[in-house]
Amino acid sequence: MNYYDEIKKELISNEVNKKIKDYSKNKYELEKYYNVGKLLFKAGKKYGEGIIKEYSKKLTIELGKKYSVRYLFDIRKLYLFSKVHPLGAQLTMSHYRLLFPLTNNNAISYYINAM
Repeated sequence: MNYYDEIKKELISNEVNKKIKDYSKNKYELEKYYNVGKLLFKAGKKYGEGIIKEYSKKLTIELGKKYSVRYLFDIRKLYLFSKVHPLGAQLTMSHYRLLFPLTNNNAISYYINAM
């Protein structure tokens, strides 16, 4: 038995598996944020923009500080952004938050492909 080859095989398998899990986890998270963004967009149209502040207060109490008003607005931006630029599972929410301020579609496409 070649122990080095077996160790290397196990480590490579682990790395590949981690990447697959990370990709799947990120894809799932983006899908959920897309769905939440869509719901926030619809709620805002029906009840006004103040509903996001109200939801943020409730979610922060029930689920934690992560769901600030700004973060919920960014989740809604993800939904709106995806109408123009398809979401790629290789990017995270943090990547998209960096892209939101950009207005030039060529620049956005460039950065999406570069990430």
